Amino acid sequence: MKRLFVVIGLLFSYGSFSQPKECYMLVGTYTNNIHLYKFNFVLGTATPVSKISSLNNPSYLCVSPNGKFVYAVNETTGNGEVNALSFNKIKGELKFINKVSSGGEAPCYIDIDSTGKWVSVANYSSGTLSVIKTNADGSLNEPSQIIEHQGYGVNVVRQSKPHVHCTVFSPDQKYLFSNDLGTDKIYQYQFNLNNEKPLNIDDVTTTDVADGSGPRHLVFHPNKKFVYIINELKGDVVAYTYNNGKLSELQTIESDNTKSKEDKGSADIHITPNGQYLYATNRGKANDITIYGVQSDGKLRLIGHQSTNGIHPRNFAIDPTGKYLLVANRDSNNIVVFTIIKSTGFLEANGQVINVEKPVCIKMVDLK
Repeated sequence: MKRLFVVIGLLFSYGSFSQPKECYMLVGTYTNNIHLYKFNFVLGTATPVSKISSLNNPSYLCVSPNGKFVYAVNETTGNGEVNALSFNKIKGELKFINKVSSGGEAPCYIDIDSTGKWVSVANYSSGTLSVIKTNADGSLNEPSQIIEHQGYGVNVVRQSKPHVHCTVFSPDQKYLFSNDLGTDKIYQYQFNLNNEKPLNIDDVTTTDVADGSGPRHLVFHPNKKFVYIINELKGDVVAYTYNNGKLSELQTIESDNTKSKEDKGSADIHITPNGQYLYATNRGKANDITIYGVQSDGKLRLIGHQSTNGIHPRNFAIDPTGKYLLVANRDSNNIVVFTIIKSTGFLEANGQVINVEKPVCIKMVDLK
């Protein structure tokens, strides 16, 4: 009897039997396809499951909070569109529901609020953002609001007009943040999900970044007290404190360390689930990932750089366990899997390379 208790005690002490071993992984591309994989947390491997085709540059994706629907932009040079897809997790299948206007040209980013009621879209070429209401069946309505930014920046080639590059709901769901690469501003819109037009355009707050920076993506710290943005044109990261919709700058720190400013092309930014490390991708000549340690005051400490083992890294993802980082290298047609060294934040290629044509966006989704 004593031996039986010991065995049972060991089983419970490990606690791993109740932990999920894998999740779904969605990959948006600059092709006609969205690919679906299963990603194994133990081995750091991806297994193909299915794909949906006949889309048009489904570059950026978001997933509904209940995991039943996927929304994908059609990033085209003309009028953009947003696709609604059903996600059958049991069968591992995506099916087309409908598509609507994105409210502008070349939509490059999409996010969804915590209720799944609203999606927000950044339209790069037209300098507009839109909010679109979802229905119970996952389908989309035409945009409820389309907001056009005004202005320009100091870079006459890249900033001759507004270029909205992301739309991100704040963790408290009270605001929508939008980085505008063309005007060097971060827009903060008050958000009320119960309104027919949920964004308050009469009381908009903007935060200026340094001239010629080109703010691209942003990420909130898990503690919701800090915000970090990646500047595409200057190749640096700006850290802010966050309080009730207000940003206060803490620090600017280099990301892309190539010599010439024309070679810079920083892309994406994410933080580990425990808030300990922050990573940023750099395209252009660099083709690497910058590694930072996050300090208790929100400031960043540069740890180093890691080659992405590919060309033109865009979006990347950190798996829910915080063990792996996967980076989409668009021009080398692969996704490279790195192990995050917990004690240092350094990245180590685990030998897994997923070959997929023109990957742009990676999203992790629970199996259930």
